[in-house]
Amino acid sequence: MRLELKDITKQFPGVLANDKISISTDRGEVLGLLGENGAGKTTLMNILSGLYRPDSGEILIDGTPRQFHDPAEAIDAGIGMVHQHFQLVPVFDVVSAVALGAETITGPLGTFDRGAARKRILELSTQYGLQVDPDADIEDLPVGVRQRVEILKALYRKSDVLVLDEPSAVLTPAETEELFAIIRELAESGTTVIFITHKLNEVLEVCDRITVLRRGRVAGTVEPNSTTREQLANLMVGRDVELRVVKGPAVPGDVVLSLADVVVRDDRDHIAVKGVSLDVRAGEIVAVAGVQGNGQTELVEAIVGLRTVDSGAMTVDGHDITTASPRQVSDLGVAHIPEDRGRDGLINPMTVAENYILDSYHRKPYSDGVRLNGEAIEQGAAIGVRDFDIRTPSIRTLAGSLSGGNQQKVVVAREFSRPVKLVIAAQPTRGLDVGSIEYIHKRIVEQRDAGAAILIVSTELEEVLAVGDRVAVMFGGKIVGVVEGEEATFENVGMLMGGAS
Repeated sequence: MRLELKDITKQFPGVLANDKISISTDRGEVLGLLGENGAGKTTLMNILSGLYRPDSGEILIDGTPRQFHDPAEAIDAGIGMVHQHFQLVPVFDVVSAVALGAETITGPLGTFDRGAARKRILELSTQYGLQVDPDADIEDLPVGVRQRVEILKALYRKSDVLVLDEPSAVLTPAETEELFAIIRELAESGTTVIFITHKLNEVLEVCDRITVLRRGRVAGTVEPNSTTREQLANLMVGRDVELRVVKGPAVPGDVVLSLADVVVRDDRDHIAVKGVSLDVRAGEIVAVAGVQGNGQTELVEAIVGLRTVDSGAMTVDGHDITTASPRQVSDLGVAHIPEDRGRDGLINPMTVAENYILDSYHRKPYSDGVRLNGEAIEQGAAIGVRDFDIRTPSIRTLAGSLSGGNQQKVVVAREFSRPVKLVIAAQPTRGLDVGSIEYIHKRIVEQRDAGAAILIVSTELEEVLAVGDRVAVMFGGKIVGVVEGEEATFENVGMLMGGAS
């Protein structure tokens, strides 16, 4: 199948998301769609998959113009999309989740032919190397396996074009490599894959061609063997981007955060953090590495007062925070950048200005203790938008309508808008493009150099090694090693992440 999108234009209130974009793919090709958050990648693919309708332009399949009024029409035309946030029913098993909406019905009572569906899923699993237990419940599957189920769901519907939206955003490095192998297998079998990402290494490794979008337009189309990471980054953001973290040596001062034998339980009441002890000093960045699910989330939530500590002790600047509330922790000068900005960092139906004061609305100048000062709030938010380069039509724009990178900038601007002694940053650049990553790292280093203690938690090994002055590795709820200097190598930290001592 040859797919063409010609002069696609889509405008939302205050935002021209797609501005006469034209791309094309051939059968069995892996096309990378690269761009910053807000560049228009997902909007374009939502048009292709029938979720949005373009204001102008056309979609051609094998030279024939097609119009999709809903996702069902796009699926019937052979377009399948795996969204960044999976569309699976957690309580279903794999067979039911994959076949939902495309069930084979038999008998006079219209019964779902589960046996036929299960057989087809096993055939697809074998054909494309998508090993999945068809009888397993979705809620019990790891994230990487859930993604395979999403791909199976598209293939089950006989998709000739498979769109993968930020497919590696929630995967470990090993799961990402498995995904690349699956993509190559799909392409070799004739499936066209459109690979949406902002990660430069990934498009260079897995794509046949790369189309770069910038601010709603095509900035260029290149082949991986004739370009570099630096050139791609320049196309993405329109300027030279520093792909390494620029920082001088740390000058550690007094201990700001002290953890002593901290034990924390997870949501299932299992012990997730098993006696963690760690000190973080003023003027240094301690990066916590580890595969997701080794207790990092629970540890961060305990430090900032969102989760109860079973035993052990925690102090900030000598103050006991073991049983402190989130506001008490915040009032001690602790900034918190949560790992899920949509769930814990922002209130999407509220404006940028309202989100900007979420942790200081009760203080002057934003409040006199009884009433909010609207003028002061607007002035503060306007300064934050300016100083942190938040690209928003207005401070009255709803936070949920911003791109991921700009949402993260709102969180960082809020947390850094007051004097802080300690920064707790969990996955601070997850899902961000190179320009936003460069910016967030720069701001964090500025806080370190101003004397704050920084604790960063990240599953991105490159980020851990680039940002951290010391690297602590968590595995199985414990810190299995702390390395720094020449010992902090990709190999050493990677082995510790896998459980090696």
